[in-house]
Amino acid sequence: MGWLGVAAAGTGVLVPGLTGRRIGVLAGIALFLVTAAVVACVRRRRYTALAEGAARAGRHDVLQDRAVTARLWRRGHRWWLLLAFAAALGSAFALPAAGGMLLAGAGTGLRLKAAWLGRRERAGDALLWVRVDWLDPRGGRPAGRAVKAYRGTGVAAGDAAPGGARRRTATPV
Repeated sequence: MGWLGVAAAGTGVLVPGLTGRRIGVLAGIALFLVTAAVVACVRRRRYTALAEGAARAGRHDVLQDRAVTARLWRRGHRWWLLLAFAAALGSAFALPAAGGMLLAGAGTGLRLKAAWLGRRERAGDALLWVRVDWLDPRGGRPAGRAVKAYRGTGVAAGDAAPGGARRRTATPV
């Protein structure tokens, strides 16, 4: 979402628009900052409540990390993302670069939220997972209404790093 916004903002700067480039870019900067802050902070209490109520994952739990959930969400909502990109490009005729910077702000806010959640995992020394049966197969929301709690595993197993990323190991020489 962030890169689509950057591409739309870069293309939008090329069009002079109704208000002019300077006003469009200044409005876009304001929209970027406000959108990034709002997206990064929204539903933070829900994530905190789910993380605090995380139970230890059982042997038979089928777990899915947030990166896989996000990938499935993108696949399920690709038409909405394409429509948002087209709207950001189209808005450049009225306010150059503002729509693209709004979209980039939403992507940046999501990145900030993921970083915040990764820091929580490091501080708690536990990886947080979502049970697959609580998610919509078309890309459920990792903190949606259907998710009752997260499951936690320790970092000592060595299979994942905080945030669900694959753990990097040093290769012997």
